[in-house]
Amino acid sequence: MVRRIVRARVGAHPAAEDLVQETLTRVLAASSTIEPGMLEPYAIVTARNVVATMWRDADRRRRNQHRVLDLSAPDAPETQVVLDEEQSAMATALARLSERERRTLLDHEVKGTDTRTLAERDGSTAGAVAAQLNRTRARLRVEYLIAVEQVDPPTDRCRAVLLALSSGDQRRQREVQAAQHLLECEPCSRLSQPLLERGQQRDDSLRIAVSGDPDIVSARVAARELATRLAFGPTDLTVIATAVSEVCRNIVRFAGSGQVWLELLENPRRGIQIVARDGGPGIPDVEQALGDGFSTYGGLGLGLPGVRRLMDEFAIASEPGHGTTVTMTKWERTNDE
Repeated sequence: MVRRIVRARVGAHPAAEDLVQETLTRVLAASSTIEPGMLEPYAIVTARNVVATMWRDADRRRRNQHRVLDLSAPDAPETQVVLDEEQSAMATALARLSERERRTLLDHEVKGTDTRTLAERDGSTAGAVAAQLNRTRARLRVEYLIAVEQVDPPTDRCRAVLLALSSGDQRRQREVQAAQHLLECEPCSRLSQPLLERGQQRDDSLRIAVSGDPDIVSARVAARELATRLAFGPTDLTVIATAVSEVCRNIVRFAGSGQVWLELLENPRRGIQIVARDGGPGIPDVEQALGDGFSTYGGLGLGLPGVRRLMDEFAIASEPGHGTTVTMTKWERTNDE
């Protein structure tokens, strides 16, 4: 189906098969965020957008070919224009939020206020504030795209469809018949692409490459920031950041490089999971490494035993010569804990 749509628009163009593969890649990457019944309509919309993008790029190159003198020379005026347009679009998008939405989002994202503090201020709960922030981010993405693309949604239904796509709410997508709408509404079809492609970079998960001390700091800060979206108190936030620092330090010291995955969990309860993985020499004796008093590098760090005590769940898999994977989880505390 995708190949048929592409070839109907580009014929025997040399890039036809590349366009087909690009379409399939985007569809598969976004498949987890869209309702199953939308897969075929989304593939059609994506194929159209991929082809349209190719023609727009080709036309832009043709129109500007006479200007190409030095490809390495910066074009400061144009760059500033783009930046001004993006800033203006963001200001417009923020202005379209309610006063409460805007204040809560800015306090959390700019000032770094955690969800528990925001909940106490508003007489709510940390979970309710986190849910509100997710809805606000989804709406901000939609309003930003509408502003930056200078699109006037032709129907009242447009924003509801785009918001369902932005939030990844498959039930809501069914309710507003998003699949049918994307096929019928060209503006929404165009705006839907970046919203659906967000499935590749979920808001509730992060991947951080670790190869030096600056990366340890980045991972620590990222873990703390991600955890603030849940109802963790200051002590637990410090515990999480400390545990991430320790496992990242081990990666740098013993493997040279590796990766850390941070992910918020909803089931079986709310919490944060950290997976640290490297391809280093591994740990010859895992039981010994987890014994009290054992330090992996003879320093003042907590070591793996200390990290295990800090977290609610801890598991380690290591094979000499093939690297080490540490998986640890911290759960939100319930009222009776």
